[in-house]
Amino acid sequence: MQFTSTATYVATEDLSVAVNAAVTLERPLLVKGEPGTGKTELARQVAGALGMEIIEWHIKSTTRAQQGLYEYDAVSRLRDSQLGDERVHDVSNYIRRGKLWQAFAAEERVVLLIDEIDKADIEFPNDLLQELDRMEFHVYETGEMVRARHRPVVIITSNNEKELPDAFLRRCFFHYIRFPDIDTMRRIVEVHHPGIKERLLTTALTQFYEIRDQAGLKKKPSTSEVLDWLKLLLAEDLDAEDLKREGPSALPKLHGALLKNEQDVHLFERLAFMARRER
Repeated sequence: MQFTSTATYVATEDLSVAVNAAVTLERPLLVKGEPGTGKTELARQVAGALGMEIIEWHIKSTTRAQQGLYEYDAVSRLRDSQLGDERVHDVSNYIRRGKLWQAFAAEERVVLLIDEIDKADIEFPNDLLQELDRMEFHVYETGEMVRARHRPVVIITSNNEKELPDAFLRRCFFHYIRFPDIDTMRRIVEVHHPGIKERLLTTALTQFYEIRDQAGLKKKPSTSEVLDWLKLLLAEDLDAEDLKREGPSALPKLHGALLKNEQDVHLFERLAFMARRER
């Protein structure tokens, strides 16, 4: 089965090609792109389209690679030994399976999402090289070798906050999700807000791309933010006339959905003030 756009997700042709290539090669798919461009949702959509369960491992700054394999709860074992619990004689009672182990042990092939890998320590990707390459790992406490029953479809996302090691990149199929052009964005909006009025959509997207193109912007609004903004416009029953501004530098209606820090709000306020002075 080939992955393409779904009823709730617009995949460009190059993204579909990347997903299908990674599945064919049985290589992890490394997806980069701006926050809010649908990287995490891609994994969920791939799982749904291919009829697979998804196992999600969301990475934090404190996450260690070992946690994805398993964790040994020595504290609980010590406590149980002091209480005379018979469970202490079997160390496997204190082994907690991580997300990789769950994916390896699944009865059928699954999609494994490793989300925002760039949040972790720089050594994190290298610590998973062998496990992702060979699809096996050793449990030292029990002497068990865990091997994948079915090689999972691995999708790894990154917001490009830090560079990933070359050895890790070599083992991945890479795709960068470019920010959607206005035609693609129209298709995305139609999926989430079917039947939206053409004039409202045209005016809103024109303003949205003007904001993104503004020099000096600290955080450009993303796809998810324009969808939230349109949802608010529809909820307020606004039309194209209501969105009229004094100029491209003026703040749009309900700008809090698009501009997420005070520096960017102040930037547009200053630009609007300067534009009024020049009249």
